[in-house]
Amino acid sequence: MDHGFAVRKLTDFLALVRGYLDEVELASKDVGVEWPDWPQELVVGEAVVRQIVNAYSPGLGDVVRDETENDFTYWNRVRTAAAQALGMASSAEEIAAFLRPTSPVIAAGSLHPWVWEPAAPLWGAGARQDAVLAGARTLNRRLQQKLDRHDIGETDLCMQAFDLKEAQPGKPRLRFSGDRATATWRAQQEGAKYFGAGAFLAIRNVAAHEEYVDWSQQAALEHLAALSVLARWIEECTKEQA
Repeated sequence: MDHGFAVRKLTDFLALVRGYLDEVELASKDVGVEWPDWPQELVVGEAVVRQIVNAYSPGLGDVVRDETENDFTYWNRVRTAAAQALGMASSAEEIAAFLRPTSPVIAAGSLHPWVWEPAAPLWGAGARQDAVLAGARTLNRRLQQKLDRHDIGETDLCMQAFDLKEAQPGKPRLRFSGDRATATWRAQQEGAKYFGAGAFLAIRNVAAHEEYVDWSQQAALEHLAALSVLARWIEECTKEQA
């Protein structure tokens, strides 16, 4: 809903009603003043405003004139309904934000240090793409150091490191703790394998090979968070050699 549009229409309409009611009040006090007719713009405005008022509170805008009431009483009731809708429209965004469930917040400083420490200086300088790339590169070096492998790229290294096959000479594995006979353990290994490869392909490679990536702050932080997850897995896993 366009709350700004509603505020403008309601404000203009209330000014029209106020002007008309001033004329009516003057006519009621001075017998020499002719009772004013309803201005056309007021009647047209009421038709529009009625829909706006009902959009905020169904039925509120359905003000029906009682044959026993005068113009002053009727338009005062219309004005009251419009004023109530104006209050709703003016505060709609703030109320929606207030009523929205409180969501958790990820603090960048709580990300894994392998990722955040190299990224922090660049992030502070507003270089989000470079910050993500620095975190990914450092994570790759940590992975290489843990496995003592510098002969293949990070994507292949993740695929081999978490692979379910037994370690081979020169090809150590990373293993989560737990019962290796369970489907859960195997799923965790397989998931880490593809997650790690995907993170380096879709995050690190994009940051490295594109001259400029227009990542929002939220998107860049989510990329760092994904790398942080991978970093924690790599750190907690044990190295297993042939």
